[in-house]
Amino acid sequence: MVSARRSFEGTLPIATMSRLCGMLASTDGLLQFELDFGRDELGISYVDVRARASLTLVCQRTLEPFVLPVAVDTRLGLIRQERDEAGLPPDCEPLLVAEDGRLNPADVIEDELLLALPLIPVNPDSSLPDEVTGHDPDSAGEGHSESPFAVLRELKK
Repeated sequence: MVSARRSFEGTLPIATMSRLCGMLASTDGLLQFELDFGRDELGISYVDVRARASLTLVCQRTLEPFVLPVAVDTRLGLIRQERDEAGLPPDCEPLLVAEDGRLNPADVIEDELLLALPLIPVNPDSSLPDEVTGHDPDSAGEGHSESPFAVLRELKK
């Protein structure tokens, strides 16, 4: 595929990616992908991976599901031994392939989507519940206490 500079594009059901499904609240939907194989000007074999999916995660702030659009656009340098990583350009992530040079494109796409997921998913539209923040919107302005430094001011006298 590298020598022929092959390109692939298509869609995959999210439900077929078992490792990714373990991180999701829902496995519905499809992901779109593009893979472009080739060699750069230094002769290094690579695969460009582009994938887009709307993944349903559980917000760790509200414990409610939310949809996170995930986009991956990365270049992976194909290496056969770990020591070959040093020869990769800085914009190229290493991908260790088997001795026979084969790789499973679906596994590569799944790996990149897993790496793109946030460590702690939080819905950007969420806010902390009032019980946690201690803020009661009904009592705005009521019971407003003095500054915590007021006690220190009294001790200083």
